[in-house]
This record gives sequence, C-alpha cells and structure tokens, in this order.
Amino acid sequence: MTETNSATGAQNGDNSESTSAVYVPHQEFKTGLPMGRFRVIVNPERAQKYVKHRLFVVGISLPLLGIGVVLSLYGYLWVGLPMIAVGMLMHRVIKAHAPKILLHLALNDAKTYEEAMEYEILEVRYTP
Repeated sequence: MTETNSATGAQNGDNSESTSAVYVPHQEFKTGLPMGRFRVIVNPERAQKYVKHRLFVVGISLPLLGIGVVLSLYGYLWVGLPMIAVGMLMHRVIKAHAPKILLHLALNDAKTYEEAMEYEILEVRYTP
C-alpha cells in the first residue's frame, strides 16, 4: 500500500498511528486534502487496474499499435514508429503513476472518488 501525507506529498510505509479509515464526503475531501487535514493511502495494484479501466488504456493503445504497424509497413516509418512507441509505453507509464493519477481523478470527480472508496482502492484518514 502506498501511503501519502497530503501536507508533504511524501510516501512512507510506517503505520505507527492508530487512526482508522473514515468516510469523508467528496467536497470535504476536495477542500481538506490541499490543506493537509487528511492522509491518503492508495492500494497500488488496485489503482493500476482501476486507472487502466477508467482511462480506457487498452482501447486506445491497441489501435495505436495496429495503425503504427500498418503505417510502418507501408513506408511511413517516421509516423508509424512513434505511434508504436506510444502504444507500448502507455501501459508502463500508467503502471508507474497510477496512484498519482487516481488521486488526481478522485480530487476532480466525485464519481471516481466514491468508486475508489467503495472498491477499497483509496483510504482516507485524518492527520493527527
């Protein structure tokens, strides 16, 4: 699990505090997180799956790969190769930055926040 302190943005793994997860309404979460009132814990494996699904990564990367290969085979190498590279790297970039992307989506969209809380991808705790 990735633990993020909203005041500093630093990630650490110590669970020395005995605060438990609480339900926070989205508007309170949206206003309180930048002020450092909450600590957010993100499950990285679940975040990867959710962000890939939410951003429709497979549906974007497969056509990019296919069109890039076809363009490369038909002689448009300088157009096709970047499309192939983007299609291949998209999964790795999403995997590496999924917790940050999820936090951004949760701050800006109430539906995403509710789903992340419901599926236990995101956990919010009050900072002491």
